[in-house]
Formats: sequence, structure tokens, C-alpha cells
Amino acid sequence: MRDAAPTTIYLKDYTPFGYVVDSVHLTFDLEPHSTRVTSRIAFAPNTETTDRSFFLHGEQLKLISAKIDGIAISPTVTEQGLSCDVPNAPFTWETVVEIDPANNTALEGLYMSNGMYCTQCEAEGFRKITFYPDRPDVMAVFTVRINGPHPVLLSNGNPVDAGPHWAEWHDPWPKPAYLFALVAGELLAHSSTFTTVSGKHVDLNLYVRPGDEGKCAFGMEALKKSMIWDEQVYGREYDLDVFNIVAVDDFNMGAMENKGLNVFNSSCVLASPETSTDDNFERIEAIIAHEYFHNWTGNRITCRDWFQLCLKEGLTVFRDSQFTSDLRSAPVKRIRDVIDLRGRQFAEDNGPLSHPVRPESFQEINNFYTATVYEKGAEVIGMLKRLVGDAAYCEAVDLYFARHDGQACTIEDWLKVFEDTTGRDLTQFKRWYSQAGTPRVNVTEDWTDGTYTLTFTQSTPATPGQPHKDPRVIPIAVGLLGSNGDEVRKTEMLELTEASQSFSFDGLSSRPTPSILREFSAPVILERDSTNAERAFLLAHDTDPFNRWEAGNALAKDARLNMIIKGAAPDADYLDALQKLVRDDDLDPGFRALVLQPPSASDLAQTLFENEHAPDPQAIYDASETMAQTLAQTLADSLPRLYAATTVEGPYQPDAVGASNRMLNFRMLALLSRLDGGDQAAQQFASADNMTLQYAALVCLLSIDKGAEQNQAFFYQWKDDRLVMDKWFAAQVAFATPEKTAAIAATLTQHPLFDMKNPNRFRAVMGALAMNHAGFHHISGDAYSLLADWLIKLDPLNPQTTARMCSAFQTWKRYDADRQALIKIQLDRIAATPDLSRDTTEMITRIREA
Repeated sequence: MRDAAPTTIYLKDYTPFGYVVDSVHLTFDLEPHSTRVTSRIAFAPNTETTDRSFFLHGEQLKLISAKIDGIAISPTVTEQGLSCDVPNAPFTWETVVEIDPANNTALEGLYMSNGMYCTQCEAEGFRKITFYPDRPDVMAVFTVRINGPHPVLLSNGNPVDAGPHWAEWHDPWPKPAYLFALVAGELLAHSSTFTTVSGKHVDLNLYVRPGDEGKCAFGMEALKKSMIWDEQVYGREYDLDVFNIVAVDDFNMGAMENKGLNVFNSSCVLASPETSTDDNFERIEAIIAHEYFHNWTGNRITCRDWFQLCLKEGLTVFRDSQFTSDLRSAPVKRIRDVIDLRGRQFAEDNGPLSHPVRPESFQEINNFYTATVYEKGAEVIGMLKRLVGDAAYCEAVDLYFARHDGQACTIEDWLKVFEDTTGRDLTQFKRWYSQAGTPRVNVTEDWTDGTYTLTFTQSTPATPGQPHKDPRVIPIAVGLLGSNGDEVRKTEMLELTEASQSFSFDGLSSRPTPSILREFSAPVILERDSTNAERAFLLAHDTDPFNRWEAGNALAKDARLNMIIKGAAPDADYLDALQKLVRDDDLDPGFRALVLQPPSASDLAQTLFENEHAPDPQAIYDASETMAQTLAQTLADSLPRLYAATTVEGPYQPDAVGASNRMLNFRMLALLSRLDGGDQAAQQFASADNMTLQYAALVCLLSIDKGAEQNQAFFYQWKDDRLVMDKWFAAQVAFATPEKTAAIAATLTQHPLFDMKNPNRFRAVMGALAMNHAGFHHISGDAYSLLADWLIKLDPLNPQTTARMCSAFQTWKRYDADRQALIKIQLDRIAATPDLSRDTTEMITRIREA
């Protein structure tokens, strides 16, 4: 049966629920196909509203019985929930419902993963467990009893009591239903302890399936580092007696911050040198920190409604970025964050899925767990910190915790603490939350009699539903360099508040070279006429690492665009600049690796589109291949030395220094492979004693259309490790040549280890297909139809994953008419599918109507 017709929900229509929940007691009698959930809920009228309508959300629930104050009733039940008349006074609500976890392939609510019971309730999964006001502003204290023949029975909060086949948990902190969690199964605990800054003892457990015990140590240490960091930097101490993490194979998201019981996608917590790469280790460290930091920015203080999602996610992403920057290389972290922001969020901002950081309406909230909410939301926090300064930021955040602990809040509450502590009026700054799109900041300059003047003009293109944009507050960090590369003016934070605004620098002896938007101080597109000579100067001399990288990235883009548009040869000056930089052993190897990382094909396509050139994915691919081959030849004399110099000796350690060297080592191996036909990569594959080196070697071979022997060996070595197999599936598609991409992906979907019901495995193939730019957009259209086929197959089983994968089509209007026509056929085909979910219907509609 088709989902109910999508209903648009508006921020302006928010009203409080008519009743408060004083306490919740749940009893679970676990059975794979007939779990019974008994709920006893203490309701009381909400004195903050006069609306006394009583509606409880509930989906896919079999109602066995319902009572009010012990008296049986017969409520009205629909596909969306339950309603009835209730007393205008405190009362106790009791229901018994039956659910089917084993057949819950959507992985929302209570479901089973390889025999283990697991929950995922954010955003609206609790309504698939029992009837409840499933909204984040309804907060209550939960007590949970679990009955089931499983050695491990977990829920939120602290353990109260347990016996054979039962356990009881109590969470003393009020929470919304989206933070409820339950896990039951045959699990092993990797345990440790932590003592908080005030001396409180906390038991720590990382629960895994048997066989994964050897992949827990890094995650546990990352958790402890997070707890220490949050105490030291934000003054936040953990507030329960236990903190549990559970690794789950079948999980739509990366992880979930349920109070005291974090549930993680296995790929985001399990790690070992033999099976995980440097990127895996860093990602795991960051995600564990992110979910732990949610204990305060998300759990103790949560969202009033789902329009405020960025309140918890943007702030917590910003906090986990600070954490990684403190533990690893801050410049490398910042550059990588911006690469990701531009690759994902800028594309979202400039397409049919564009929406404000705080949306004003939605049909399916699951579709708004986006790069705009998370990554741009974090950038907005970063801008606010730059504008008020470090000390004022800390003072305001302390007030936020003190004023709003235990509350469900809004963006207005967040900004108000900054206004109260700094005296600033943040009305204009708030536009970052309400206006969609990426601002363009155009820069012109003037040099007259020792005064250097920069004039900034801001504008934001129209986005769906928002044709007009008002000027925003944009912090622009600027430094000035002299002709010898020395700073003649250190970094100053300019505040652009008008549509056009000028800033002057007096008393200069000669015209400086500007370094603008240092550390990427605002998520904008900077438009300024600049020469390659100036970019090369900044690449060589800029004291700001981000802008130094940015200059190299601009040179790289310009060189490739000239090859694509004009048929030019690879730019000799650019190659010479790279050659000098990569040989500079005083520079961080990770930084050098990022300078050598080419602009993404999608970035080049967007730049071509904005300059009124229909991007040809094959031409972009050919230019990039030619540039890579020429760069390898240019650096031929240096490659063996640099490869050897960045080879880390001794046992593998997932530390920042080793990872930085291995980043550059991988770049050297990729270039060497173009000269020696993969001989060095084959040797590295054979001798590698860790996954970072082995996987890098395999990728280098696949990238030059070789490595069949190594690919087969990799499979037989790791076929029993599900997470490594995800890497194997993804690599073959992601690094395939354009003409082979769709065929390889199609073949892999027929592999015995391909399981469309597992989100990790599905994304390994279909996500890699979408990310292989030239392969996905091959003029045959085979990849378009293949992805559409599988989205149609997956939607009845897992609407969330399906809807998110639809974003692969969001940039379709930037390509030529032939490709647009091929994509339009597939979009229409998906849209016409009978019984399409609400999630996918909304996404496809927004993309089609662009």
C-alpha cells in the first residue's frame, strides 16, 4: 500500500503538545515476529497551551489493548496514530502493542540485525515501537524492562536490576523519544573505566559481535579522549554511571547518540591496523567524539522541533571538528573539511535540493539530514565564534548550558545567549539560518598613495522558494603580504554587512598581495580576478595554510579548465610550482599530499557550468588523466626518493604523524604507478602489513586499469570480513574506467556477498557508482538506469537509504541535453513506481521539478 500522501509541515505552525509526560515505563517481551511492548505513561495537561486534543503517533503497530487509569477504552486508530478523549487532569495511559522486528527492513524503530535486536528512533522511529507523542519537545524520564533469552539486554541510563533473561534500566535525565534505545543479543563487551574531573566513576563498554573483539581498543581510547577533551575545552562532565556503545552491521546512519547507549554502524567504530585505513581511524575517532559530545549538545539540551535540527547537529559537528584539529593537524583538517563542504554542501546549495540551514517546511524529516544542516550548520557556528572571539564564545556557551539544561530549544535560544553576553544584535546574522544558497563575494581592489582598498560585494543566487536574498554578516579574514612574502598586515577579521562595502589599509610602502578569506572564514564563493603568477606567489609564501592550499587548488583548476575548454597543454608553471612544493621537506607531508590532490571532477563540472560551458564528463576525465600522467613525468626524478622518505618504518600506529606521511606516500605511489605500470604498487601490496598500505596499493593498480591478480587475492584474504569487503566492492566501481563502470557495478550486484538490505554494502556499490563522475555520467546512460533499477528495488525495503541515494541525480540540469534526457527518463520511471515511499517521493519530486 502506498504511503500516505505527503503532508507539508511548516515551522510557523508549531504549537506545543497539549500534555506533558511525567514518566514512561516500558516493558519489552522480545520475540522476532511478535514482540509485545507494554507502555505505562503518566500524562498531565500542559499549562502552556489550551489545546487539549490527544493524538499519539503510531505506525505499523498492532494494538492489543488500551487503558486510561486502568479502565479499558477503544481509541480511534489510523495508519498514522491513535486518538481518543482523555481527562483534563493527570492520568495514566496504558497500551499493549505487538510489532514484528524481524521483518522491519526499513531499520527504523525496533528491528533485527543478524539475530540482534536494535533500535533507531531518530527522527520518527519511536512511533513504530509504541503509541507516543513522538516529537522532540516532549521530554520524560524513562524506565525500561526487557524480557528476552539474550545474554546482553541494554537500554538507556543506568542499570537498575537484572535476572535470568531480564534486565531493567532507568534514565534519570528527561529525554525525547528519539533518544530511546534498546539492544539485545549475543554480544561481547570490551570494557574499561573513566573517572570524571569531579571524581565520578563511569563504566565504559563497547559491545560487539563475537569475532570483533580485536577491533575495539582504538574506539575505547577515542571515547576516553573525547570525555577528557569535553571536560577541558567545554567544561562538560559525563552524567551517568555507565556509557555503552554497540556496533551494529545494519544501520542507516553512521551512529546515534541515544542517552548512555550509543548505537554505531559497525564501520564507524570497529578498527584494527590489519582491516582499517588511516582515514577509517580518523573517521572513527571523530564520530565517537561527535556522538559523545551530543550528550550535552543534543541530549541534555535538545531541539524543540525538527526544524531546529542544526541546533544540535551543526554545533556538534563544529565541536568534533575542533576535537580532531586539536588531536591532529589543524590546517589539514580545515582543508579537508572545506573540500568536503564544497563537494557536497555547495552542490546541494546550488541545486534543486537547496534549503536553509533551518528549513521552513518539510514533508519527510529524514530527507533533511543533509550536508546543509550538518556541515554548513557547523560553518555558521564557526563564523559566530570568529565574530565574537574565543573568550566571548566560551562565555556564551557556558550560559547556554546553564540556562537551557533539560530543555528543548530553538535557534533563537542559541543566538540569545550570544546577544546577552556580548551585547551584539544578531538579527542580521540569523539570515545564515533562514536563507538558502551559497553567497558569492566579489572583490575589487584599489592602490592609491600608500592606501590599499578592498571592496567586497555580496550576492546570493535565487534558490527554490527564495528568489530574493538580503545581505548577510560575512566574516572575512584578510592578511597582506609584501613582495618578499613577509606579512605587512597580520590577519584582520573584516565584517561585511552591506551589499557592497570597502575596507582600507593605510601606511603601506608598496602594493601588497592580499590573502583573503583565511582559514576559509565563511562558507562563500570568492570571486576575484587573479593571475596565475599571484597564485603561484601565494602557494609559495602565504603564511595561512588554507589560503596557501587554496592558491594551489586555483592553479590546478585553471590548468585543467584550459585543457578542457581550450585544448591547452598542461600548464608548465603550475607543474613547476608543484615540483618545488612537493620537494619541500619542511612542509607537513599531509599538506603536500592535499596540494597534490586534484580538484574533483564534480568541482570542475560545476565551474564549467557556472561559466556557461556544458560540462563533458569524459573531457574532464581525459584532462585529469593527462595532467596526472604529465605530473608523474615531471616528478619522475623525485618520486622514488619521496616515496622512500615517506614510508613509515616499524609497527603501524594510527597517529597523526604516521597518517600524514602515508597520505603523501600514497600520492607518490599513485604517480609512480603511471610510470612503472604498477610494479611498485604490486610490491607494496605483497609486502603490506596494514590495510592502509594494502588498500592504497590496490587502488593505485585499479586506477591504471590493472591489478586483477591483486583484486582477487584481496577478496580471498578478506572475504570473511564484512567491513573490508565493503572496501573491495567500492574500490572496483570507484576506480573503474568510465566505459567499464556501469558493467562492473552491475556484475557486483550479482555477487553472492552483495546484500541490498545492508546499507553499507548497498552504498559500497551504488554510492561508488554515483561518485565515479565520468563512469556515472557515461553517455550510454547505463549507470543512470542501473542506479534507478536498484533504487526502485530498495525503496519498499528501506526508504531512508533510497531517498538519500536519489541525490546522485541532483546536479542533472548542469549537463548537456542528451544526458539530461537520459536522466529524466529514469527520474520519471522512479516517480511512476507504484507504492513509492514518502521519503523517495519527496526527493524525486524536488529533483525533477528543478
